[in-house]
Amino acid sequence: MPQIEDRKLKEQELHDHLRSDLASDPYYTSNKKFYSISRSNNDYVKQWIAARCPGKRVLDYCCGNGQHTFSLAEAGADAYGIDISPASIEIASAESARRGLNDRMQFLVMDAEATEFPGSFFDLVVVSGVLHHLDLDRAYQELARILKPGGEIICTEALRHNPFIHLYRKMTPHLRSAWETRHILGRSEIARARRYFDGVEVARFFHLASLAAIPFRNSATFNPLLHALESVDSVLLRLPVVKWQAWMAVFVLSRPKKP
Repeated sequence: MPQIEDRKLKEQELHDHLRSDLASDPYYTSNKKFYSISRSNNDYVKQWIAARCPGKRVLDYCCGNGQHTFSLAEAGADAYGIDISPASIEIASAESARRGLNDRMQFLVMDAEATEFPGSFFDLVVVSGVLHHLDLDRAYQELARILKPGGEIICTEALRHNPFIHLYRKMTPHLRSAWETRHILGRSEIARARRYFDGVEVARFFHLASLAAIPFRNSATFNPLLHALESVDSVLLRLPVVKWQAWMAVFVLSRPKKP
């Protein structure tokens, strides 16, 4: 990969660091508790992928350790994973070999804003919590370039509108880069995708009431409580104003505008 900008180099160094020396340090993994409630958004994306990816060429965009890439390969996709962090790609490649999946997947160190793939290469792209790490216009433009005209991109992103969630981000700067904190997506950033895609649809919002289950994640009451709060969210997060206070949104991009 060619020499990268200072912003990207800092991102690479942070994630190399988090993937190695600090992987088990509670100080640097304290936000992991929030992901105890993320089953509903993960299940939604898995079902979306399972219905579309068999026999397709699919990219896990900024794949980290390859968790989603393995799911793509196991669902029958010709799977690719890219990340700017060499440590992440090394871990993912080793796990691919251990699982015997090397013939169905590739992991590559790449700059997500300027990949080395040819145009219109992928049928599907999976983007999981990474757009706020990137220059959004460059990322959208590159995604539109590498997506086939009839392809789709499914994006899961945290939202910035809830003041309490965003305050937590600002109070824990050691968990993320300064760029990341400043570039959490909101309604306008999702709408900006229309410059590059004719199809932009927010499919679902996730996690508002269900955040209250996090303190109970290690108790016997957690699963029934989370189930009940997810039911509350299924009603709350249909309301026009309230839904943008959710922690996460899943949106789908399609019909890329080609140069």
